[in-house]
Amino acid sequence: MSQKTELPALLVGKGLPQFRKITPTEVNEQIPTLLKKLSEKLIDLEKDLEQKLNSERELTWEEVMTPLYKISESLRWSWGVVSHLNGVCNSAELRDSYSKQQPEIIRFSNKIGQSRIIYKSLLNLKSNYSNNLDNSQIRIIDTEILSMKHRGVGLQESEKKIFNLKSERLAELSNTFSNHLLDASKEWSLILTKSEEVEGLPPRVLENFASAAKSSNEKSQSSSNEQNVEHGPWKIGLDMPSYIPFITYSKNRSLRESIYKAHVSRASKGVLNNNKIIEEILTLRREQSELLGYKNWAELSLASKMAKGTNEVEKLLEELRSAAIIVAQKELKELKTCAIKQGFSESKELAPWDINYWSEHLRKEKFNLDQESLRPWFPLPQVLDGLFQLCERLFAIKIIPSKVKDIPTWHKDVQFFEVLDKDSTPIASFYLDPYSRSSSKRGGAWMDECLIKDEAEDGTKVLPVAYLICNQTPPIGDKPSLMSFDEVETLFHEFGHGLQHMLTNVKYPQAAGINNVEWDAVELPSQFMENWCLDRSTIKEIAKHWKTGEQLPEEEFKKIRRSRTFNSGINTLRQIHFALTDIRLHSVWETSLGITPDQLRREIAKTTTVLNPIKEDQFLCSFSHIFAGGYAAGYYSYKWAEVLSSDAFSAFEEAGLENEEQIKVIGRRFRETVLSLGGSRSPAEVFEAFRGRAPSTEALIRHSGLGKSSN
Repeated sequence: MSQKTELPALLVGKGLPQFRKITPTEVNEQIPTLLKKLSEKLIDLEKDLEQKLNSERELTWEEVMTPLYKISESLRWSWGVVSHLNGVCNSAELRDSYSKQQPEIIRFSNKIGQSRIIYKSLLNLKSNYSNNLDNSQIRIIDTEILSMKHRGVGLQESEKKIFNLKSERLAELSNTFSNHLLDASKEWSLILTKSEEVEGLPPRVLENFASAAKSSNEKSQSSSNEQNVEHGPWKIGLDMPSYIPFITYSKNRSLRESIYKAHVSRASKGVLNNNKIIEEILTLRREQSELLGYKNWAELSLASKMAKGTNEVEKLLEELRSAAIIVAQKELKELKTCAIKQGFSESKELAPWDINYWSEHLRKEKFNLDQESLRPWFPLPQVLDGLFQLCERLFAIKIIPSKVKDIPTWHKDVQFFEVLDKDSTPIASFYLDPYSRSSSKRGGAWMDECLIKDEAEDGTKVLPVAYLICNQTPPIGDKPSLMSFDEVETLFHEFGHGLQHMLTNVKYPQAAGINNVEWDAVELPSQFMENWCLDRSTIKEIAKHWKTGEQLPEEEFKKIRRSRTFNSGINTLRQIHFALTDIRLHSVWETSLGITPDQLRREIAKTTTVLNPIKEDQFLCSFSHIFAGGYAAGYYSYKWAEVLSSDAFSAFEEAGLENEEQIKVIGRRFRETVLSLGGSRSPAEVFEAFRGRAPSTEALIRHSGLGKSSN
């Protein structure tokens, strides 16, 4: 008997990936093998479809969409693992192999996207309704047709060559942008050795900084960790669990200034400078959109979104900006008054590195709320338990740690959970990678697809599996990860994305979960989940002291709720500034304008900030969402979807958050619509199926505290 040869880990194409077996060497060896096999399958599919088209008969879904999806899914599974590892286990070797293989991935994707035979087959499929296509299938086909147009299927051969070269260059530039930012963040650090340099920093923060110094082989005079915490050295980095506490609590204004300037100028100097990359990305995007018949990238981007055009986007942003600017100006004056009362010079203006510091002081003054002192009530294990109980309460699901041994993971901190329906039937799973690793893991938080809901050829069901990635404060010693309230909200946010991926009922994988959902609606479930962090029943479950198990005192909970709209004007303006900068860079900016992208951004800042950006502020150089992510001409989506999420949550408020019976009824309806229908129907239809009407901005204005009656 011949022995069955085991497939390389990267070519398995199904099930949970064997992450630790997927080495940079395997990436370089196996991705070309995969692309060769998929190219052969694509050629066979095209031959088959051309023969059927020539016979002038109607094509079926199974003849076109099923084989096309299998090719695309095989590529997504393998390259998706590589991309995932590049984000969470970044190394020089993996980065190199990723960069080497990426152009070939782009070329193959373009080959599919520009196949005239597949395009004709899709048009044939759509035009023949006798195939008994349902509305979901028609929507999937429409999306595929538009996607192929955007990938250049209608271009002449000479134009395709130009288009494809630009696509490859754009992918290379986005990857370089991301690597520059990771390297710039990683290479900067500050070693402090004097107690006056860390004055004001809470003990937990000092403990983290001392641990960072110790782990980076910065030797202290004392050997014990306790003395190390007390006497230093302390290492401060630019990762968020390091940067945010320092800028918020440090009494040393000059050091706050130093770390602020380092943070806002990341990847803007020397060999890691992203400025030229930004200009080239914007130029290439404009040229590509013009090749496809659009005026600019924003017009191309919005062709596949809910928003009907840049005017509609700018109208929403201006509505929110005009409401927020007056509130923000008042908030800045309050911060200055608070600072003066505590010795800040009246003749001095507040600087950007003062905002977090004095905001924390004012928060304590107005609400008697010390955010740092709340961390012991938000240990990660307890927060997870409370989050899972909320999901059981709202959506009738149960979430448990997986009992399966030897689940493959990429790091020792990664956890794996199973999602069960109310009858204990398994319906999904997810990985949770919660902690910051500044040397190898990119910043931010995100959800991504590991496996997509599907049905295999033999009839077995493929259950969805999600990646949930955060960058929160790691545990120290015997202490679990003690979360800030912001970190709790971030976890709930990403879990909302995960729920939409995992609770889908759509039978077509092309529209299951987040697939085929318009980009400006994809944040609805995530932002919706954030609202529950301030629900009394939820707080009782997520907020329990890590040592005593004591619930968060009611008075502290009231303080958090009262502070909900604290600095809402400043915070709203910040998002408006990002969104408007993004949409203008992709609709207005071009080299002939005679100004740099940064100069355009500074012009926008005049009406969207209450403190002008300082000269060192090169925020665009770290704006990964639009230059290394999927938000180009789409950052407004956060605010657009927040209208939907606030209105969705208001359905629960109207029923009464203490009305448990009604909360469960509405929760099930939310699951059956927003979380289940995925991209099988338009977001407007899905929202109306849940809410019974079109969305309104009223709830968002109220939740943000920007209404006329706001304090």
